[in-house]
Amino acid sequence: MEEVSLKTDIFKIANKKLKSRLIVGTGKYKNFKETVLAVKASKADMVTVAVRRVNILDKKKPMLTDYLDPKKIIYLPNTAGCFNSEEALRTLRLAREMGGWKLVKLEVLGDKKTLYPNMIETIKSTKILVKEGFKVMVYCTDDPLLAKKLEECGASAIMPLASPIGSGLGLQNKINISLIIKQSKIPVIVDAGIGTASDATIAMEMGCDGVLINSAIANSKNPIKMATAFKNAVISGRDSYLAGRMKKNYFGSASSPTDGLI
Repeated sequence: MEEVSLKTDIFKIANKKLKSRLIVGTGKYKNFKETVLAVKASKADMVTVAVRRVNILDKKKPMLTDYLDPKKIIYLPNTAGCFNSEEALRTLRLAREMGGWKLVKLEVLGDKKTLYPNMIETIKSTKILVKEGFKVMVYCTDDPLLAKKLEECGASAIMPLASPIGSGLGLQNKINISLIIKQSKIPVIVDAGIGTASDATIAMEMGCDGVLINSAIANSKNPIKMATAFKNAVISGRDSYLAGRMKKNYFGSASSPTDGLI
C-alpha cells in the first residue's frame, strides 16, 4: 500500500474535507465550557449536535454556537430522540431553515429501551432527505444488506453501530462491520457503543473511515484527557491500517535471522 502521511490522509464526506477521522458529540457534558475543552482536545473537525437536546436555535437561552464557532468547526445536526420518520424530517428541516445546514446525521430509533435504529423508517427518511437536497450521514444497524440499501438510496456516509448507544460495550460484530467496509463506496463511520480508546483503534485498524464518539468521552471521569486519548487512538489505528499488518501464523517464527548462528 502506498504510504500516506497524516497531512495528506484527508477523508471526504459529501463536499466536506476533514483532517481528523474522529467526530465527537456535544451532549452529556456538564456545561458548554466542558464541551468546548473536550472538543478542542479531540482535534475533531466535526461535531454532532442533537437539535432536540442541545440548543442551537433559541437565542434567548445559552447556545452552543456562542462557545463553538460553526465557521471554524463543522456542525452536524442530528435527529437524536426521534422515533419515526415524521419527527426526524421535521427536525432536520428546521435545522436547515434556522442554520442553513444541509449535511446532517439521520437516526430514527426503534424503541426507548435498546435505542436500535428503525431501519424501515430510516430508509424511508433517507430517500426523502436526499430528494430534498440534504447530504445524509445515516446511523444504522450492522446489517450489510441494509447498509448497501442506504448507499443505493443516496446516503453520504454509513454509520453502523458498534453496540447499543451509550452502552460502552465496544465492537460486538466485527464480521458484519468488515463486510460493510468492503462493499461500501462511501465513508463508513462506526457510531454508538464505543467505550474506550482501544475500541476506536480497533475500528480504525479494520479499515473504518472514522469513528463518532460522545458518551465515552463525556461520561468519563476526565473528559478532556479522554478526548486526547481518542484523538491519539484514531491516529494510531489509521496508521496501523495504512501500514498493513503482518500475516497471522499458527506456528512460531523466530524474530532473528537463522543464518550465521554460532
